[in-house]
Amino acid sequence: MDARRLPARHGVLWLLAGFALFRRHPPLMTALTFGYLLTVIVVNLIPKIGPFLLPLLLPTLTVLLANGSRAIERGQTFDGNTLGFGISAQRVGLLRLGGLHLVGSSLLVLGGAALGEPINISDGMDQEEALALATDLGILLVLASPLLMAFWFAPLLTAWNGVGAGKSLFFSFVASWRNWRAFAMYGLALALVGALVPGLILIVAGLLSQTLLDILSVALRMLLIFVLAPTMVASVYLSYRDVFAAPVTVPASVPAQADE
Repeated sequence: MDARRLPARHGVLWLLAGFALFRRHPPLMTALTFGYLLTVIVVNLIPKIGPFLLPLLLPTLTVLLANGSRAIERGQTFDGNTLGFGISAQRVGLLRLGGLHLVGSSLLVLGGAALGEPINISDGMDQEEALALATDLGILLVLASPLLMAFWFAPLLTAWNGVGAGKSLFFSFVASWRNWRAFAMYGLALALVGALVPGLILIVAGLLSQTLLDILSVALRMLLIFVLAPTMVASVYLSYRDVFAAPVTVPASVPAQADE
């Protein structure tokens, strides 16, 4: 697989293009996102087996989201064939990816547990505890980064390109590494619009009025759920499209043919 090396600005462009794709059909993008979140919550709540079953399903759920995003971009009709493209044909590969995801997630949890006893934030923290928490979070981020890089593109490489589970993880990791500048910019932009700006707005609102703070808190929470979350879903598909596939524009009146 030939992965393009993109400039850093593409990290911001993925979010902007994701928002543009969301604006093309907000109800469908929102339905896709909430369907995914609801499935994750319901599966995770299944007694005993839920936490183990969820990683097995995540690659397939990722492909469903990408199929929906691609359908909106190309003006395709939403049906079983469109949303399920590549899943049936590559179900074994996707299941293997899920198994590898379960193994990786388990190792990450064990690594996090090895860091020590969790700090109870609700009881307050002194400077030493805050530093320890920041250090632990930094270590967890370092440990999680290779897993995230390996699985970012892997489900789509398997479902759309027929790449085996092991090779798809390798190609995804290499592609993510080659585009680390774009992903770093993506993370910074996401932190800016998802945490820093809303936090500053709430701080200013709290200084002005408690009522204003309450109103803006609800409004910003709704924006994050109903706008930012679908934008992030679309951005995953768009990052794959930019790195591995040429952009395709299909008029809404012309049915698109699967070319992956």
